[in-house]
Parts: sequence; structure tokens; C-alpha cells
Amino acid sequence: MRKPREPISTKKSARRAGKGLQIGYLRVSAVDQSELRQLEGLKLDKTFTDKASGKDVHRPQFELLLSFIREGDTLICHSMDRLARNLDDLRRIVLELTRRGVHVQFRKEQLTFTGEDSPMANLLLSVMGAFAQFERELIRERQREGIALAKKRGAYVGRKRALTPVQAVALLKRVADGESKAALARELGLTRDTVYRYMRRGTQDKPAGRRGQR
Repeated sequence: MRKPREPISTKKSARRAGKGLQIGYLRVSAVDQSELRQLEGLKLDKTFTDKASGKDVHRPQFELLLSFIREGDTLICHSMDRLARNLDDLRRIVLELTRRGVHVQFRKEQLTFTGEDSPMANLLLSVMGAFAQFERELIRERQREGIALAKKRGAYVGRKRALTPVQAVALLKRVADGESKAALARELGLTRDTVYRYMRRGTQDKPAGRRGQR
């Protein structure tokens, strides 16, 4: 059994280069996406997986990764856009990690950054990161244009929103606390009918033997 890892120290690690852990970071934007294929076939010592948007760096598993990883380790990501969604965050994260003695590897782009990179490597980070950001923005623009055209034809009905069980329970509690149903519907992206449907479902789910008890 492996011994627990020691807290991160600001002093240089006694481990020799190349003897660190291989750590994978995976991120998917929705709970129904499969993240396993991102680093399929790689032998990793530990993985951190976020099921969240990459619009900022405030992701639970990513923050745990930053507190866990240390000098001599290698962080492996499928691609740049899995680590960050904009160029500024990408460069800052890579610079922060390499300054700590961590190697950062992107499989799709076939790039590894060590902190001793040439000017050409740093240029590639900026250029490829900018292209990845541009590609995402272009896709979003095409989606918006497609939705606008569908609305003009009357063919767009919007995406149906559904709440997780935890969100549904939170919704019912807020309703019980007296919050406006219309305001809750707007906040959660639901229709008022959907809110009432969750309320009816919540009533039906209560055990029959406890109804009417004080």
C-alpha cells in the first residue's frame, strides 16, 4: 500500500527528474459525456475528473489537482481545451505548473512543457491555444446563427431543461420557504408549468403514512 503523500513544500523535492507521478486531468462539460476515452490506454498513477464547464479555473477536481501535484510529476491532458477554455488561463496554468517543476503534456497537440522550453515552444503554446479558443467561438457563433434561422422558420422549440434529484429537492425547499415560483423558473431556465410539475411530483413522492402528520 502506498504511503500517504506529504504536503506540498516550497522546498525542492528530493525526487529525481522523471521519477514523479503520471497524473491525468479529464474534463467533460455534461454529465452524460464519456471522459474515459480522453486518456484511454495511458498508465496513470492518479486521475482527476471534472464534469463542469472550463469557462474558468474554479473547478473542484482541478483545485484538488493543484494542491496534490508536486515537483517531478507530469500532468497529462487530452488537449489544451480540456485544461482551459481561453488563452490567458491556459498560459497562466502552464506557467504556474512548470515553475513548480511540473511537466505539462497535451496528447492531441503532442506538446510537452517543462519550464525550460525554447521560445518556439512558448510560441506554439500561444498560437495553438489561440486557435483552440477561436475554434470554440466559431462553433458557438454557428450554433447561434442556426438557432436564429430555426426560430424564424418556427422550427426551434428550445432545449428542455431537467433538474437532477438534488436540484429538484432544493427547488421544493425554496418553494416551501416562500420564494416566488416565477423567479425560480427564470433562475433555473424552466417554465412555470415545469416548476408546478416538480411540486406535484414532490407531493406524490411523499410516503402516504406521513401525510397530514404534524
